[in-house]
Amino acid sequence: MGIADTAVEVRAQGWRTLAALHGLIESQLEQALQQAAGLSVVEFTVLDALSRQDGWHMRMQQLARATALSASATTRLVTRLEDRGLLTRILCQDDRRGIYTELTRDGEALLQSARPAQDAALHAALEQAREVPELEGLVDALPELVVPARAAG
Repeated sequence: MGIADTAVEVRAQGWRTLAALHGLIESQLEQALQQAAGLSVVEFTVLDALSRQDGWHMRMQQLARATALSASATTRLVTRLEDRGLLTRILCQDDRRGIYTELTRDGEALLQSARPAQDAALHAALEQAREVPELEGLVDALPELVVPARAAG
């Protein structure tokens, strides 16, 4: 095996490790959020992303990027959440083609009620992953990957 082959295998192993950790976390979050609030992980992610915005709204394209969904999947998801009364769409005053999405009071209340379940499930998933030798190093590295708020701004 040459140096190039070794580098490819290292990247592939890194990807497999990351995918395994993501899968473990996502499945535990999905179960906890469904039980606690009737939300999927991606629905929680949308509500969470909207709650973190200055003015509490985002353009649909920004929301698609924040949730790693296609534009059409984001539109369908926003429609479902809007039908549930958790968010609303607002036409952009400067650009009539632009649409903002904003949390409603019900959406904010549901998000706040779901946060403890999300936090507990995330903590439990990371502790479980730390017990898997292949995942331990990645779990331990996570705090180093977080950009402090003051450095990000």
